[in-house]
Amino acid sequence: MGTVYRRFPSKDVLVRRIAEEETARLTEQARTALVQEEDPWAALTRFLRCAVGSGAGRLLPPQVLRVSAAPRGGAQAGAAGLMPQQRQEPPSVELSSSTGPLEEGDSAAELLSAVGEMVERARSLGQLRPDVSVADVLLVIATAAPSLPDPQQQAEASARVLEILLDGLRSRLDQPVSGPLLPPPVGSAEPTRFE
Repeated sequence: MGTVYRRFPSKDVLVRRIAEEETARLTEQARTALVQEEDPWAALTRFLRCAVGSGAGRLLPPQVLRVSAAPRGGAQAGAAGLMPQQRQEPPSVELSSSTGPLEEGDSAAELLSAVGEMVERARSLGQLRPDVSVADVLLVIATAAPSLPDPQQQAEASARVLEILLDGLRSRLDQPVSGPLLPPPVGSAEPTRFE
């Protein structure tokens, strides 16, 4: 234990270091998927399966998971709830953390860039829903790995949750997405969409 405290003056510093290393590892996985997979959807799903399988989402730094409760506009914003900030701003929005803007060479900025490239490639070919942001993909990583006491059960649950989430991310040519689904109106069996 003494060795840990000689290298890391506090628990917070240790946790930040682990998060930086995990972010760098995820960035490398994203870049590898981009290079090795010709198909953008295959690259994205490969990256997500690796990231979720490792449980890395629990260690992502907060600046890559920023979520804002600010409305997107109009009455539909209130029902939409928390939306990733990247969806509310133009794509050129400057990302920042509590310690300032993300800069070149920052592991979080590099991860956002690599995942952003995957998202844009898949979206440009119509494989990814047009409303999916980089923040959405990172939220998949952060939420698709439930913490369960049995490792086998956790692996199975993570794989199942990821498959459900991937199905939700994938673009459907026969089902255009115009807004989030709302609960069915009273007396109706079918959900409705915002317009």
